[in-house]
Amino acid sequence: MKTDVFIAGGGVGGLALAAKLASRGVHVVIAEQLKRESPVYKGELLQPKTLAILERLGVLGEVEENGHVIDQLRFQEVQRNRGAAPDEINLTELDYGRVASVYDHALMVPHEKTKEILRNKGKSYEEYFHYLPGTRFVGFENGMAKLKRKKETSYVHAQVYIGAEGRSSPTRDAMNVTVDRKDYNHHFLTVTIPRPEDYTKGKIITTSSCFLGLFPLPNKEVRTVFLIKAGEYKRIQEKGLESFYQAYSELEPALSEGVRTIEDWKSVQLMIPFTYHVDRYYSGNLAIIGDAAHTVHPMAGEGMNLAIQDADILGELLAWCKEEGESYTDYLHYYEDIRKPRVEFLLKLSHLSALVYSLPYDWWRRFRMRAVQRIYDDDYLHVKQMLNISGLGRWDFHLIDRAIQGSILPSRSKKVPDQKQQQYLFSDEEDYPWKKDRKDGSHE
Repeated sequence: MKTDVFIAGGGVGGLALAAKLASRGVHVVIAEQLKRESPVYKGELLQPKTLAILERLGVLGEVEENGHVIDQLRFQEVQRNRGAAPDEINLTELDYGRVASVYDHALMVPHEKTKEILRNKGKSYEEYFHYLPGTRFVGFENGMAKLKRKKETSYVHAQVYIGAEGRSSPTRDAMNVTVDRKDYNHHFLTVTIPRPEDYTKGKIITTSSCFLGLFPLPNKEVRTVFLIKAGEYKRIQEKGLESFYQAYSELEPALSEGVRTIEDWKSVQLMIPFTYHVDRYYSGNLAIIGDAAHTVHPMAGEGMNLAIQDADILGELLAWCKEEGESYTDYLHYYEDIRKPRVEFLLKLSHLSALVYSLPYDWWRRFRMRAVQRIYDDDYLHVKQMLNISGLGRWDFHLIDRAIQGSILPSRSKKVPDQKQQQYLFSDEEDYPWKKDRKDGSHE
């Protein structure tokens, strides 16, 4: 089989890339080893930049219909009381609406629903989109992608090969890249449970030693993320589900009934967070996107978004090359030039977020409360934080910002005007610079 682009992996990143390419007349073959929905938890929070990309793909309306809007993130510090409701110590609300964009919210969407919408969009371009379910990409042979389906072996010859396989990536292995990895002193337990209808805001509840993240989904459900010490899952299981129910109820009484719908530990998934980043995103006619190239700590809710944002830049680049008759490999460096520094920035941001909640000390908790509250009190900090996690732009924190956040300097009373922050939103020229460089004659 011959094609313009071969994609290994039919997750959201691979599907977003394939749908974009097919919509622009690029022939694409996508191999996905799964035949049906995966029970494994994957990202559900779509950040504003991702919503903008989905709108360009023509699927945002359907995604919105199947999602729950998250316009605020609430950070609540509580004093846990055994067998009783907690006492609130501090509540801080950060607002996506502080970003000067029409994309002023995030969206919680069941992961498999997002995949289904993207897959169906790709299939609407049936001449160009070729989807192979139950097909495993096992590596390269004689310059072609080698595929296994049941006992059959087949090959795909493409001009460009994209690895979107996730953390275990034969494409990455073939590129012989260097991987920089970090591990953490905590794990997470995650499970979706029923929620009251009026429980609509994203919320993070913390004590000096507990963390419970709550992110409402449609259909009166909520995704819950509970922090535990690394290696403690077995001991927690031995204590029984009643202890688990109690922990949730004492942190968020509104979910006392919902948590009891968990009937066994099989529905509770253990997440072991770590981060890694490769030193190269492409080599020759091979490139990698999403978890094949980088894995981010889940605290910032960026993993799936980074994959879709990779797909947007790479898809636009490859489609433009096809339309302009340019060599794919001559321009692949633009993909790495744009995406690698942006991913590095968000990896650092998520790493700092992880550290904020990874030390179980009262003194650290007091520092954390002040730091989070300062983000709300100082509009520059508020705007920068929400702009950066939105993916819509980048506005670096400077020494003065950190001094204010650490209560060394007083909060600024001035509001950030929309015109100022719009300077830091990514423009089309920043997202797709090869188009301007080609016109200016500056392509290298």
